[in-house]
Amino acid sequence: MGKTVLAAAVAAFAAAAASPAHSGEGMWVPQQLPEIAQPLKKAGLKLDPGQLADLTGDPLGAVVSLGGCTASFVSPQGLVATNHHCAYGAIQLNSTPENNLMRDGFYAAGLGDEISAGPNSRIFALESIEDVTAQVQAAVAAAPDAIGRTRALDAIEKSLIADCEAAEGYRCRLYSFAGGNTYRLFKNLEIRDVRLVYAPQGSIGAYGGEVDNWMWPRHTGDFAFYRAYVGPDGRPAAFAPENVPYQPKRWLEFADDPLREGDFVMVAGYPGRTARYALASEFQDTQDWRYPTIVRHYKALQKMVAEAGAANADIEVKYASTMRGWENVYKNFDSQLAGFERTGALATKQAQEAAVLDWAAEQGEAGKAVLDAHARLLELNEATRGTRDRDLVFSQFNGTGLLSTAIRAYRLAIEREKPDAEREQGYQERDLPTIEGAVRQMERRYVPEMDRGLQRYWLSEYVRLPAGQRIEALDSWLGGDDMAAIERALDRLGRSELADGTDVRLKWLGADREAFEASKDPAIRYAVEIMPTLLAQEEERKARAGEALLARPVYLQAVADYKASKGEFVYPDANSSLRITFGNVKPYTKLDGTPQKPFTVLEEIPAKDTGEDPFDAPKELLEAIAAKRYGGLQDRRLRSVPVNFLADLDITGGNSGSPVLDARGKLVGLAFDGNWESVASNWVFDPVMTRMISVDQRYMRWIMQEVFPAPRVLAELGLEPRK
Repeated sequence: MGKTVLAAAVAAFAAAAASPAHSGEGMWVPQQLPEIAQPLKKAGLKLDPGQLADLTGDPLGAVVSLGGCTASFVSPQGLVATNHHCAYGAIQLNSTPENNLMRDGFYAAGLGDEISAGPNSRIFALESIEDVTAQVQAAVAAAPDAIGRTRALDAIEKSLIADCEAAEGYRCRLYSFAGGNTYRLFKNLEIRDVRLVYAPQGSIGAYGGEVDNWMWPRHTGDFAFYRAYVGPDGRPAAFAPENVPYQPKRWLEFADDPLREGDFVMVAGYPGRTARYALASEFQDTQDWRYPTIVRHYKALQKMVAEAGAANADIEVKYASTMRGWENVYKNFDSQLAGFERTGALATKQAQEAAVLDWAAEQGEAGKAVLDAHARLLELNEATRGTRDRDLVFSQFNGTGLLSTAIRAYRLAIEREKPDAEREQGYQERDLPTIEGAVRQMERRYVPEMDRGLQRYWLSEYVRLPAGQRIEALDSWLGGDDMAAIERALDRLGRSELADGTDVRLKWLGADREAFEASKDPAIRYAVEIMPTLLAQEEERKARAGEALLARPVYLQAVADYKASKGEFVYPDANSSLRITFGNVKPYTKLDGTPQKPFTVLEEIPAKDTGEDPFDAPKELLEAIAAKRYGGLQDRRLRSVPVNFLADLDITGGNSGSPVLDARGKLVGLAFDGNWESVASNWVFDPVMTRMISVDQRYMRWIMQEVFPAPRVLAELGLEPRK
């Protein structure tokens, strides 16, 4: 497959100028850090850039993944700092209408008061990264056809992971970079006992709510603390009273020096997905169909659940995390759509792609392979368009609480008939604790009447689909395409014993295939009847993926080589693996010409406060501000305590909770958002408008000192209250 993207990046660096093409741009893999040493130093890094390449050293050894968010160790006793919204699921899981931690906050006065973040909460501490490109590519190349390539990749992935996880307590993952030009195996210590230590009141941790989400200026105390626990022998273990705090080898220290405009900052974290190297047609599908469609559905679902929650406190609490997820997604997508239009992103993507193809056409026989690969990718994209509405509605219906439990349990029974190495990923022995954890957590995130409402919504959408997108097995089960048929189907599902509680659901989790296929339970019958369709669709996706495994690496290598020929830096799209991004604290000017300051301060909070959600700051906070009780944490230039700050770093979803480090590797804040003008940078980077929004560590300290006191946490952090 030619040079790897990393090799292209090294070549590009040698030819490039001393700084990236755009200030702040780049989600760099750790292996690239030595090559970007000069831009790092120019931006203001005081550490030796080589120090950042040591993934287990200081400071990167303190950075961990939560499996969707980022966090960092901040004490030798396993204390972990992350965002309030990253801990929100755990806060919700421990909330009831009578003891609402989402509203009132939580502080554990002693170790014994720290509460489980849930059976599926994890902290992944990276131990090593191994390049396994040669093994993986050899396995894929030896396959006879498209679906064979997908199966070969699956087999080598499971084999590599099994070897990596041979020692107990580890979780390993194979990451593909640039469509399969590079593969790396990440080995993580998997900490399974995670406990909530501190979370401020919701009116601090989520101040401004969805109104302020993706907006600037911000005044959000988006922080919380977990603690990692292990067994008495120091090895990872499930939650147990006798477990003890984990003692990490590395932890971050809070910064001593005040952060100022222009200062160097960097973030190490686990950004989810970007698509800067996606085809223009893939971008257009996203702009014209995917984002608008999901926004429409999620807004309708949010409205429905909010109305039900207003009349039922149980629904309000149990679906709070789900609701927040919908709200975050649809506001993000709305912002991206506005950004696409504002920046002419489609024309940019088309021009970039045309330039690569024109360049490839000049490369002789090698260029012909690139053009053929590009044409094949277009064909594969076209194949998915015809059923995309069906696939979305069907998957969402099957993802509702009752049905997802039935389908997953039945699939597990099917997979258990195979040797572990031959099971579908997600159903191997390594996955059983997570499956069981999801079943146990369902009790805190499921109300039968609300689940029925969600099922009704998706079935109503399904019966509107054109005949060519209907599913024979679902039509047969439904028995009609009007509301009467839908209500009859929902009545049947409502009689399922899976709605009766955790013990019943766990019983089915351990049942064999024969028991499922003999059952007359309505939800179990649905799972059995629909499974052949689900498996057939899965095979179709695998065949397309196998075709893409051949075509996409060729095309993306051409993109990398083209950029290298232009003297540009090359970094792979984000894929949830560890990345480093850097830049400086920096203001910006809004589209209406309004200049924005890089810091917000305490006094702006009461100016925004209305006394009603989401601008209902706690009385204690407003009183402390009115009294100018700064606690020694004020910045002399700002003449107040900074709350949030801006920097021109390149982040995306998954970076939430990432530690923001200063030039010497000290913690100056936690990344939690981007400005709405920049979210389109997931597809086309905008160097002018892109800003990361972070909570300042001085505001975190001020809240714990003056508003919602946490003396034990401050003492553990070595942050005694200032005078």
